[in-house]
Amino acid sequence: MRDNDPSVFFEVFNEIGIIEQLSRAILEARLPHGLIAPHFSVLNHLTRVGDGRTPMEMARAFQVPKTSMTHTLKGLEQHGLVEMRPNPDDGRSKRVWLTERGREVRAETIAALGPDFAKLAQGFDVAQLVEMRPVLTALREYLDAARD
Repeated sequence: MRDNDPSVFFEVFNEIGIIEQLSRAILEARLPHGLIAPHFSVLNHLTRVGDGRTPMEMARAFQVPKTSMTHTLKGLEQHGLVEMRPNPDDGRSKRVWLTERGREVRAETIAALGPDFAKLAQGFDVAQLVEMRPVLTALREYLDAARD
């Protein structure tokens, strides 16, 4: 197998895609009623990179149209999980801030996933996941940098 064989890349990304679908189903089963994976992804993103982002910055980060991000943010705002505040740098736009409830929902959801992760740990070698994580992180970082 050649290092640049396209089938290798396809197979890896295909597996990642299937894992994403399966893990999304597990996540959405643990989210509060009315929330879906994209909502959780925004809560997680704002926790990881810090809140106060503009909807446009977030749309770029998620590589979705601004209208899609606006729709997702509106749902989070209706659930009291984010707050839209005027952007002091640009009076025409807003910035997104997590509410205390948004932080709680994220933490509660992660805690609710505990039994699912415990079950996974019983049937899968956790050491393999630990070994795999740096490779996945490097792949994400490479792809993220290559899109800019």
